[in-house]
Amino acid sequence: MAPLLQEIVLKLPVVSKTIFIIVIALPYSWANAAELPPPVDFVIKGHRIPSDAYSLYVREIGRQDPVLAVNPDTPFNPASVIKIIPTLAALELLGPAYRWKTEVYTLGNISNGVLHGDLLFKGYGDPHLVIEDFRKILEELRRRGIRDITGDLLIDASWFSIAYEDPGAFDNDPYRTYNVLPNAFLVNFKAVYFHFYPGPDGRNVMVHPEPELAGLKIDNRLRLRKRYCGGFQRGVAVTVPDSKAADQVIFSGRFPSGCSHYILSRSLLTHETYAYGAFKSIWRQLGGTIAGQVRTAAAPVTGKPFLVHHSKPLSDIIRLINKFSNNVMTRQLLLTLGAELHEPPGTVGKGVRAIEDYLTGLGLDTQALNIDNGSGLSRDARIPAKLLADILEHAWTIPYRPEFISSLAITGVDGTAKYRLRHKAASGYAHVKTGSIDDVSAVAGYVHGRSGREYVVAGMMNRKLAHKGHGKELMNALVAWAHNL
Repeated sequence: MAPLLQEIVLKLPVVSKTIFIIVIALPYSWANAAELPPPVDFVIKGHRIPSDAYSLYVREIGRQDPVLAVNPDTPFNPASVIKIIPTLAALELLGPAYRWKTEVYTLGNISNGVLHGDLLFKGYGDPHLVIEDFRKILEELRRRGIRDITGDLLIDASWFSIAYEDPGAFDNDPYRTYNVLPNAFLVNFKAVYFHFYPGPDGRNVMVHPEPELAGLKIDNRLRLRKRYCGGFQRGVAVTVPDSKAADQVIFSGRFPSGCSHYILSRSLLTHETYAYGAFKSIWRQLGGTIAGQVRTAAAPVTGKPFLVHHSKPLSDIIRLINKFSNNVMTRQLLLTLGAELHEPPGTVGKGVRAIEDYLTGLGLDTQALNIDNGSGLSRDARIPAKLLADILEHAWTIPYRPEFISSLAITGVDGTAKYRLRHKAASGYAHVKTGSIDDVSAVAGYVHGRSGREYVVAGMMNRKLAHKGHGKELMNALVAWAHNL
């Protein structure tokens, strides 16, 4: 008991002391795990949420019996909360220091700064080969004496075997960056960030892509209008005429003059043409030239690569995945598990098998689990809340616990939970993974109780418009209540 409370209790009569202590203790205990706590019940009754639309589970770490368990064994769609599983499995199976490599081969002689032949990149699934790292690779090639390339740029992405998938299948929006498909040679998430500025003439709009990509054509039909900075996409309509090549983008509409700067991202080009466009643009900036085009080819079976680039360590990668809920990075991770735990090439099936074997080895029942692609961008993914809690409790016991917990967003502080429970008592006291897709809202992680005890928390709601507000409200109430235990 806090010193101030002790002082108050000492001044009370004996009967009053007993009553006071019971009243103070009430928020910190919960007798019936199936009974809804008042703050949670308030949200459920207020929005008339049916009892079969949610699953809630809270358990003190180290104890068997939960303090709250509602539909704990019923599988629900967890959205991005499912990312907890492949990131934890990778941390234990591959280790926190695991790094992805990218190999560069010179297929020809180099003389007087000229590579007489092709330059080949072999990717091994680096989930975070951003444009800054790609530039560093090219800068190192220049330092090693290559300036002009007479042949083609070759790409070997055979480390993964990926079945055809429509990037717009999930929500009919194939050019959104969250819908990017995985690839063993994924450069900069295949994303382009378009910067919009009002033109100095007061009529036109300036558009600048980041990064600049050779081969990407921009048709700017935007015009300014006098208006405050607001509206969906600031009035910018995006059209991609060729769905296969995706090498042209048309911007039309009326851009508000009150917007001094606006950024809109899209995924364009194919994986190969994006890599080639980025290469050619950066290579030209570095004073180099390439005569050929891009094509796929296999890396040499024998012989050492000319250059090998290594990624960030896995401990950094899972932090980027969980805190910011990056879908394609998670899918890269699942395929990597398949390639490393089974024979390459990595496939979704092999990755799922590696994770299921891992969980089964922990003594967990995975019959009700459907990981699907591992990212949560799925209508088919399912997991019971109790299984989520069991996985989180296992993570609490491993040597790499600090690396795993630090990968989760902190309520009110950072990541996808930056604005969750901000300025509330639970701000800063929970490490969680959030999840939200249409009709789904979820949260899972660790909550530090005011009593000093630690709790695993898992909550999911699957209901029409759950993502529109009341689902998030319910998940916040669950975390806030756990903090008061």
